[in-house]
Amino acid sequence: MSQDTYTPPKVWIWDSESGGEFASINRPIAGATHDKELPVGKHPLQLYSLATPNGVKVTVMLEELLAAGHNSAEYDAHLIRILEADQFGSGFVDINPNSKIPALVDHTAETPTPIFESGAILLYLAEKFNAFIPADSSEKAKCLSWLFWQMGSAPYLGGGFGHFYAYAPEKYEYPINRFTMEIKRQLDVLDKQLAENRFICGDDYTIADMAIWPWYGILALGSLYEAAEFLDVASYSHVVRWAKEVEARPAVQRGKMVNRTWGELNEQLHERHDTTDFDTRTQDKLESC
Repeated sequence: MSQDTYTPPKVWIWDSESGGEFASINRPIAGATHDKELPVGKHPLQLYSLATPNGVKVTVMLEELLAAGHNSAEYDAHLIRILEADQFGSGFVDINPNSKIPALVDHTAETPTPIFESGAILLYLAEKFNAFIPADSSEKAKCLSWLFWQMGSAPYLGGGFGHFYAYAPEKYEYPINRFTMEIKRQLDVLDKQLAENRFICGDDYTIADMAIWPWYGILALGSLYEAAEFLDVASYSHVVRWAKEVEARPAVQRGKMVNRTWGELNEQLHERHDTTDFDTRTQDKLESC
């Protein structure tokens, strides 16, 4: 293996863009770059997001809540175009100083409550509606362990493997090998867990599944980073079985469409303000008008 080596300076200075496809929005400072108010719809819950894996976690949760009869989980989903730097607008930074999607605002309280970080949003909604989280303390601890397993593990999949394998301007053997080894280890962790459990935590579908599926389920189904053959995802048969079962859920089918701006036009619902939008406002219908 040969590649140029890099000697770090004593003090790093930001003097050029870096980050491949996402270079234009990578920066080492926080805060708003421009003034932009956030829209507010008619429902109690206002979501500001994009259909990345982290965004899909929350739209799946909201659609699952509605499917389970929790009508007060109705929501508006507003599109945040991250490559256009919407996440650095003043309104978004006010509700999420970390400038990452998704972010949710609950308007049911006297003072609107903002929640950011996808895991925090899932836990907030699960506790608010007493749904998709075990009541038993031991089972709840297991569910939260797997929820936070995903929060800690997925950066190796996205910012590590995904970046160096799919997005970096140049491919280098060392980082790709480093993160490939870790992702295959993680898939093995999941495969062993799912060999003995229908869902991540047992017989019941929980927020742990909703958190893990948009990353590892999509990966197992061959739709993430075009890396299915490279990672030999088919060999993780229990993960593939679980991924297909979760994907078949109607609420998951709807959730992964919300705030989606790529792929087949009939699978893109840029903004969601009503349940009827799935039938009337997907991009194939809007663009045919």
